[in-house]
Amino acid sequence: MPIVTLPDSSTRNYSDGVTVFEVAHDIGPGLAKATLAGLVDGVEVDSEFRIDKDSTLEIITERSEAGLAIIRHSTAHLMAMAVKQLFPEAQVTIGPVIDNGFYYDFAYKRAFSPDDINAIEELMKELAEQDHKISREEWCRNEAEVFFLDIGEEYKAEIIKSIPENESISLYRQGSFVDLCRGPHVPSTGRLTAFKLLKVAGAYWRGDHENEMLQRIYGTAWNTEKELKMHLKNLEEAEKRDHRKIGKKLDLFHIQDEAPGSIFWHPRGWTIYRVIEQYMRAKQLEEGYQEIKTPQLVDLSLWKKSGHADKFGEDMYVLETDDKNYVVKPMNCPCHIQIFNQGLKSYRDLPIRLAEFGSCHRNEPSGSLHGIMRVRSFTQDDAHIFCTDEQIQVEVAKFIDFLHDVYTDFGFNDILYRLSTRPKNRVGSDEIWDRAEKALADALNAKNLKWQTLPGEGAFYGPKIEFSLTDAIGRIWQLGTIQVDFSMPERLDAQYVAEDGSRHVPVMLHRAILGSFERFIGILTEHYEGVFPLWLAPEQVVVMNITDSQRQYADEITNSLRNRGYRTISDLRNEKIGYKIRHHSMRRVPYLVVVGKKEKDSLTVSVRSQAGLDHGTMTLDEISEMLTAEVHSRGINNGQME
Repeated sequence: MPIVTLPDSSTRNYSDGVTVFEVAHDIGPGLAKATLAGLVDGVEVDSEFRIDKDSTLEIITERSEAGLAIIRHSTAHLMAMAVKQLFPEAQVTIGPVIDNGFYYDFAYKRAFSPDDINAIEELMKELAEQDHKISREEWCRNEAEVFFLDIGEEYKAEIIKSIPENESISLYRQGSFVDLCRGPHVPSTGRLTAFKLLKVAGAYWRGDHENEMLQRIYGTAWNTEKELKMHLKNLEEAEKRDHRKIGKKLDLFHIQDEAPGSIFWHPRGWTIYRVIEQYMRAKQLEEGYQEIKTPQLVDLSLWKKSGHADKFGEDMYVLETDDKNYVVKPMNCPCHIQIFNQGLKSYRDLPIRLAEFGSCHRNEPSGSLHGIMRVRSFTQDDAHIFCTDEQIQVEVAKFIDFLHDVYTDFGFNDILYRLSTRPKNRVGSDEIWDRAEKALADALNAKNLKWQTLPGEGAFYGPKIEFSLTDAIGRIWQLGTIQVDFSMPERLDAQYVAEDGSRHVPVMLHRAILGSFERFIGILTEHYEGVFPLWLAPEQVVVMNITDSQRQYADEITNSLRNRGYRTISDLRNEKIGYKIRHHSMRRVPYLVVVGKKEKDSLTVSVRSQAGLDHGTMTLDEISEMLTAEVHSRGINNGQME
């Protein structure tokens, strides 16, 4: 007689075993109709899962985050079913859920064409309308391996080989299609009504470039057609804002095959980079950070001692010289400890805040590289705070204030906060973890911030807070972080003298606000669609003459604005003024200054914004005052974003 406890703590008693669907129907026919699956004792199961003992149950519907993930996973299987019907020789490999959708990798003798993708999507719609029941089957591992080999699915058989012999595994059947999967899935294909296939890309089997290349078909799936249309509209907007296109159009940077994952910064792009670097340098100085610089090549022995060689060895670039192995620096933290270790520190010296615009290199898989968002060579706004246990909360609180100031200046005000707590495999005592997690939580609560807990998602060396931003079209980007580290300072022999004269290991707080400059500039480019706020714009003002008789006056205005600290260029070409205005508007120069005979005679300028707002005639002092006010406003755009 199982007793089922629901999320509101109410219970329901049953004389015999009962399925998740039956419990939902018992609660109400409306809930039963919406049921996709269930969460039984914290484990996701199908709606037909039978509850035979006292259990907790949460009904999963299509309106929940878990329900949407199940819809997407089931749609991936629907796509694989369609592919197998259209292309029987294709082999099905792996198909997980990803952000906003899913993909499935296939091995096939030729590349899928756009017409193939359209045909697959149309068949998916037919199969959904046929409403095939989706059922779970338990198979013996050896039996399943033989089955998939017999039907020519060698990749599935290879996956099964990694499972211990004689272990029971789950397969899902819908019509004639059978797939290896843990589940859960929707009850039938008729529940899949809003989906779209998006693109095909290459992908190595199991992500290893030494394996064969497969074809990855991406798709998206939603609860309703309305949500699907909204997502597709957002994808169109994201495509329009693609930083790679804008970067080329605005002449900011380029990437070429001779330097994969590395960026060639052009003058305009490098100007943005330097403005951000100078801004962060000044802000860090105000916050009590000391800027340092550490070597690019460091003996492999240090990375072994820090633990990075074991955990990230495949991502490191290693070179040999003088019969020694050196690592091209993939991160900065071990080197910062080397600076801390120079000279014995007292508790009175703490906290010590060391910051570096650290150039790092990581051997990212070629398939994961993406413009300037995902690269192999990058620079972090990296810093480490060495402090006592008792100082953690205060330092975290200061960092949150610092981070908020920076994000506001860049025009981001919608921030998500997540606290990642202790994983199963970790270093340090439970008492230390309790204190660290409480310090992070208390710092968030003291700021009256709403935050989520990510149980078990902390690093092995300590808990962390992650800060994510929402951009202009609603996308979420994880950027900032502050992490508590009990492990590395001890591994690398960091110590300070406590008040009682004993030696203690300092706590190390890893922190970043922007993450990498490259990725952050990519995010900014897409957020602003290339229309950067005045303080970040590569050129802030362009001065244009109407005829040659104003050439000298235009030069004088340009030099005067430059001397006042504004990034100003002049366009003295023998072109019509309308052409010049269109050209520089397309290049997103915030302010367009025109000088003709009238302006020259009155020692004024005619000013308009890139967005087309006419500011009328101004004196040099008036335009300077306007520019100064807007630069100081940082992320609040007064000129070009009306």
